[in-house]
Amino acid sequence: MTILSPASKTSDGKRRHRTTVTAPMQDPFGRHISYLRVSVTDRCDFRCVYCMSEHMTFLPKKELLSLEELDRLCSVFIAKGVRTLRITGGEPLVRKNIMALFEGLGRHLKSGALEELTLTTNGSQLPKYAQQLRDAGVERINISLDTLKPDLFKAITRWGEFGDVMAGIEAAEKAGLKIKINAVALKGVNEHEIEDLIRFAHGRGADLTLIETMPLGDIDGDRTDQYLPLSIVRARLMDTFTMTDNPYRTGGPARYVTVEETGGRLGFITPLTHNFCESCNRVRLTCTGTLFMCLGQEDAADLRAPLRASADDADVSRAIDAAILRKPKGHDFIIDRRSAKPAVGRHMSVTGG
Repeated sequence: MTILSPASKTSDGKRRHRTTVTAPMQDPFGRHISYLRVSVTDRCDFRCVYCMSEHMTFLPKKELLSLEELDRLCSVFIAKGVRTLRITGGEPLVRKNIMALFEGLGRHLKSGALEELTLTTNGSQLPKYAQQLRDAGVERINISLDTLKPDLFKAITRWGEFGDVMAGIEAAEKAGLKIKINAVALKGVNEHEIEDLIRFAHGRGADLTLIETMPLGDIDGDRTDQYLPLSIVRARLMDTFTMTDNPYRTGGPARYVTVEETGGRLGFITPLTHNFCESCNRVRLTCTGTLFMCLGQEDAADLRAPLRASADDADVSRAIDAAILRKPKGHDFIIDRRSAKPAVGRHMSVTGG
């Protein structure tokens, strides 16, 4: 099917190109690429212990794509069949004037070219932005929350305030946003709090997704101390809850069960114990215009150069096609107990959560 997205004007009065939307791109293994995750900044107002070191060196702002460039790149991907667009970071809502990007991309929702525009956030900025996001066409968001204990929350995030995130969740609920809570399962940290997180999320009508820690970037620590296989977590939960497989999918890697006692959905993202690479439909774009075809591989394509070389999108489109043909079959994630080195050198905040 081909959809023509109507031409529109930017805030400065410039006319955007009309977009012809085609079927999703296909990689060498027959997987259709319909999901783009876009990191709009590597900066964050938290310093979570499993994500980054406390004293991070962030990219110079001059290296980042402008919001207009991010809009243009996203629009090219949408024209090539991307149906779901997730804005990530760092913390995406700390990017200056970020709502202009959401408002601009909302035109693709109105035209029918894009099925969903969403984001992953730590929740700290939602009291300010939740209603604006809903007005821009965002219907569903992911909020990261690893504990319900304020002191432990401070220890995990280093810089975060538990009360700010609770206020953010309440603001999102008030705005009518559907919430999914993401929690990284951390050995010896929050592993005995997971039942409470399930009850908290499901009690608010939210899904909960558990995530294994991923070996990305130097975090000033040893990930073997953090790694908690979700196979163990699931086995423990079965002592308390009745869980039945649920076919619900959001386009991401989570696989869901229904918790019969709460009536809510519980997701598992298991890049180490049981990956789902065979059905991967995603690529990731960084705030500098680098396209990663796989989160767990270093191979990447530079889209910034062709983007800036011409006002025409043909060169960018060809660069994307060439990159998709290099998408690997799977990742190389592994927690190496013989070495504290990460499997992939870049931080999650660079690629996008």
